Order: sequence, then structure tokens, then C-alpha cells
Amino acid sequence: MYNLKIINSTVRPSRKGPIITEWIAEVAHQHGEFNVEVLDLAEINLPLMNEPAHPRLKQYEHEHTKQWSAKIDEADAFIFVTAEYDHSYPAPLKNALEYLVQEWGYKAAGIVSYGGISAGTRATSSLKADLIALKIVPLFEAVNIPFFDQFINEEAEFVPNESSQRAAQLMLNELVRWTRGMVVIRENK
Repeated sequence: MYNLKIINSTVRPSRKGPIITEWIAEVAHQHGEFNVEVLDLAEINLPLMNEPAHPRLKQYEHEHTKQWSAKIDEADAFIFVTAEYDHSYPAPLKNALEYLVQEWGYKAAGIVSYGGISAGTRATSSLKADLIALKIVPLFEAVNIPFFDQFINEEAEFVPNESSQRAAQLMLNELVRWTRGMVVIRENK
């Protein structure tokens, strides 16, 4: 089984990201190929990058960075759950990505985005460009949820439609394939 880290990118008190993250984490767990761990950036609460040395050196001084590094280093694959803020992904995720360099490399990532009419697709485009710079392979297959509020019931649970369910399965199937390949690449670097 592969270690999958699902990263929730939103930190606002009124955020809906944890609801969608909980859904995709359960779907990934049921898929059966992954050891699933959710990393909630609101709980991790990384300050704005405050390490004196460049992250490529892995000379971390702060305990929060050492813990973040260990979590990302043990991952085989990722799913990023992101809202769309101002046509991009949230700043806390950008900060979390930039804390590290080597720990991200040669791993595949799926993206679950949500928003209004655009379904978070502009956030996905911005995120993919930054993931590539960190040598993360963002998958083509993704889950994009338009008008996501309509799928959250009174118990604060995400109730996906058939399109989201199908997209999640396709993304997870591809994530397994790419993760297998990335393990081989990491072993041969």
C-alpha cells in the first residue's frame, strides 16, 4: 500500500474544505491501495516561511518545519483539496509548498477543486504549474466540483453526484498507476 497524504488547503473559520476533504479521504480509503492521512493546513498552522536557509538544503531550524518535512517525505502520493480564491489556490497552500523542495519530488498528485461556476479549475491550473516546479506530477484526471454548496447537506456532509464519484474513482486509479512509476523513479535517482 502507498502512503497518500490528502492536503486540505483552506484555513478560514467558515471554510468548507474539511467537508470535501473528509469525503475524498473516505473514497481513497475504500479504494484499497492507499494508507490515507489527512493533513489540514489550518491545524498544522505553518507561519509564513521563516527558515533562514533555502529549503533545498534541508537545514531546518524550526520544529514546525522538521515535522512538515517528515510528513511530506513519507508520502508516496498526494491529493490536494483546494478552493478557488481570486482565480488561484489559497495562500496557505502556496506557503506550505514553498517550505520544502526535495521532499515533494518524484511523486504524483491528484487535485480536488471546488468553487462556483468554474469549479475551482483556475485554482487547479495555477496549482499544477507550481507542482511541476517541485517535480510533482499533477494528474490530468481530477475532481472539479461546481457550485459545491449544493452538495453539502444539513449534517455538513458532502453528498457527491455521480459525476464527482466517477471522477474520484478515475483519479484514484490513475494515482495508483503513476505512484507505482514514481516509486521506481525515486529508487533510481
